[in-house]
Amino acid sequence: MDKVRMGIIGAGNMGSGHIQNILAGMCPEIEVTAVADRRASRREWAKKTLPAAAIFEEGSDLIASGLCDAVHICTPHYQHPPLAIDAFRHGLHVMCEKPAGVYTLQVREMLAEADRHPELTFGMMFNQRTNCVYRKLKEMIDGGELGKIKRMSWLITDWYRTQEYYDSGAWRATWAGEGGGVLLNQCPHQLDLLQWLCGLPTRVTAFCHEGKWHDIEVEDDVTAYLEFENGATGVFVTTTGDAPGTNRLEISGTKGKAVCEYDRLTFTRNLEDEETWRFSCKEGFKKPPTETVDVETDGLNIQHPAVLNAFAGHILRGEKLVADGREGIRGLMLSNAMHLSAWTGAPVTLPFDEQQFKDLLMEKCKTSRHKEEKDVTFNTEGSY
Repeated sequence: MDKVRMGIIGAGNMGSGHIQNILAGMCPEIEVTAVADRRASRREWAKKTLPAAAIFEEGSDLIASGLCDAVHICTPHYQHPPLAIDAFRHGLHVMCEKPAGVYTLQVREMLAEADRHPELTFGMMFNQRTNCVYRKLKEMIDGGELGKIKRMSWLITDWYRTQEYYDSGAWRATWAGEGGGVLLNQCPHQLDLLQWLCGLPTRVTAFCHEGKWHDIEVEDDVTAYLEFENGATGVFVTTTGDAPGTNRLEISGTKGKAVCEYDRLTFTRNLEDEETWRFSCKEGFKKPPTETVDVETDGLNIQHPAVLNAFAGHILRGEKLVADGREGIRGLMLSNAMHLSAWTGAPVTLPFDEQQFKDLLMEKCKTSRHKEEKDVTFNTEGSY
């Protein structure tokens, strides 16, 4: 095999974008041989755009067609695990869009099936891990340049959306159709990066305001307080209701403070480790001397094509993935914990009661505006 035959399940915003990137030659080891979508207009677009590809209405038919080596799942969130499970059982490699699913129990079934097929490649579309700024920050943390992490804060409020955005699809911003709001739609990348950089917290206290700024039933404004195993703390704030918004990540350690804001990374380095200084300095108000530098990166930020190229490279030559699909559950654990804390009005310790989370979510689904899916747990019949 010199090229991976890819089937795209879901030709909406993400699926069509991946198709265009592949056609533009950005993923030279991938060819799109099949597309599935329930919307007739998208199937027509796919026929015109990919005249040599097979077009299906159902993802399950694409998976069973034998025309693909791999599938890329670009559907609404509840459908990710069942489609991935179906693909693994048909011997297909799987690339999955974020989030891995809506609730962790559902995702654990997907991971169990993936583990039954270790010969198959399983990737998650965590394209922000390819951003040179976050890659460099990860390198600095892992290399000990920040010392012991004491505090992190992420103000990610530049996710502004109008009411028209939410009105554009019946599944959007509903518990039964999407499974959540800003945490599950806009922020999976940031939640993945948070755990990738700092590790998972051990305790979460969150306030998730549902329909605060928009006429929707899910959360559009969130503030969460995080506690980590080493004693570090964190704050995560996000909304789709602020304009102008901010994207500022700050991580403080005993050796300095890194700030990532709009693709610029700065590091204020303590010239003496703060923990040492704290107990040795004989002046009550004196801070350790510092220097601030703009951190140089390699400048590469290839995003989605980089993830797909690594996916193809793993299939063809065993090269490293940007993100293994099994890592997708970690950021979802964080968003589930935030929801659970908000719903119960109490701090949540990780690992949390995953059955309790599912039960509470299913209760919300019963009164959801989105009524198309009779069984949101494993139904794959929703609109792509």
